[in-house]
Amino acid sequence: MPASQPRSRARDRNNVLNRAEFLSLNQPLKGNQEGRSSSRKQSGQAGAAGAQSSGPKEPRQSQQLPEEDCMQLNPSFKGIAFNSLLAIDICMSKRLGVCANRASSWGGARSMINLLGITGHGIPWIAGTLICLVKSSTLAGQEVLMNLLLALLLDIMIVAGLQKLAKRKGPYDINPGLLDYLTMDTYAFPAGHASRVAMLSKFFLNHLVLAIPLRILLVLWALCVGLSRVMIGRHHITDVLSGFVFGYLQFRLVELIWMSSNTCQMLISIW
Repeated sequence: MPASQPRSRARDRNNVLNRAEFLSLNQPLKGNQEGRSSSRKQSGQAGAAGAQSSGPKEPRQSQQLPEEDCMQLNPSFKGIAFNSLLAIDICMSKRLGVCANRASSWGGARSMINLLGITGHGIPWIAGTLICLVKSSTLAGQEVLMNLLLALLLDIMIVAGLQKLAKRKGPYDINPGLLDYLTMDTYAFPAGHASRVAMLSKFFLNHLVLAIPLRILLVLWALCVGLSRVMIGRHHITDVLSGFVFGYLQFRLVELIWMSSNTCQMLISIW
């Protein structure tokens, strides 16, 4: 035993880990362990709180973002169809605007096309109706002319109101003429000339006794006037087609509020 004790002491002295500078490796401090465990707990609690706070937001974002993406990247079928038809309308209207200016392919025929458009203007028709009304001596003729005058005035007011609401410009930048300003026909949709010739054609076909060739010429005149508005670059194709529709509706409106002969005579006597 006495010999073994000195040997064990010598081993302890020779052991490197028993030196003072290496004691911290063999004996871990309790404060460090507690600090590490407390920091772990705090980080765990902060992570849980962050997960709880961010949890409701993430579903909201996941619910909102797909809806916004659908609104921007996936337009409806109606929107796609409308934009496609609008693009086709603009392209075809520009192609048919062969008399839009002097440099166009049919620029030399612009004056003749403008003259054809004047035949569907409101001012000449109102002036001609007033002259015929003054010279008319029959009650039936005065009744028809008074209702025709009413139809022309309604056409100007309805088309002017619709154009102010739509404010659509034509395919070419063309300034309206003096007669257009007088009738407030300054925008493209709907085409005032088209609505007027459609209403006049239907009115004459219903209230005048015309031969078949004259009826055919009357319909062709209305179509040519509508086409002339596209050729000079004043209106789109859809503007003219909608003008024809509105003209027919105006005719139906005049038929509903048709003034009788007595009413016409009373108005003529006041005038």
